Amino acid sequence: MTRDRILQATLRLIGEQGIGAVTNRAVAKAAGVSLGSLTYHFPSQSDLLRESLQTFVDTEIARVTEHVAGLRDTVPAPDEAADEAEKAIIAFAYGPEQIANLELHLHAARDPAVRATSVQSVEAYDRLAATILAALGIPDAERHAPAIVAMLYGLALRRLATGDTSATGTAEAIRLLLHGALPRD
Repeated sequence: MTRDRILQATLRLIGEQGIGAVTNRAVAKAAGVSLGSLTYHFPSQSDLLRESLQTFVDTEIARVTEHVAGLRDTVPAPDEAADEAEKAIIAFAYGPEQIANLELHLHAARDPAVRATSVQSVEAYDRLAATILAALGIPDAERHAPAIVAMLYGLALRRLATGDTSATGTAEAIRLLLHGALPRD
């Protein structure tokens, strides 16, 4: 579908060259569509950036949800859940789209037209994290979810900036937060 090709091409361009590389001509060329087709689907740059971010987040949340659903029959202990999270990150947390995700969130700080989508995206990650925390028996899951999401964003930035493809330390960081949120006996 043309719209999807345009969004995927936009994410790749941002991830490989930065937001400054996203011109109508460059996106149209990368997507293999005409300039007219691009502007038909996305009348403004903000529309294109906003929908690219939304597409990435929707896809990632679907992937994480599918991974979590596979674990649903056996609710792991928090330590095992941390290990599973690290494995999931290793499996799908690399590539230009991941860089584009972070760049688009930073861009949202300067572009109010993209900010609302960024806020919705972070809230979606918070809801997913709260669901997982609640399944692990963490009290006040909604209150703790933003800390987990913020930590994962920070770790993603660290991995991408250092080129670490092993996700080293992710499980330990998650364990630290989970154990801090568990009820004290």
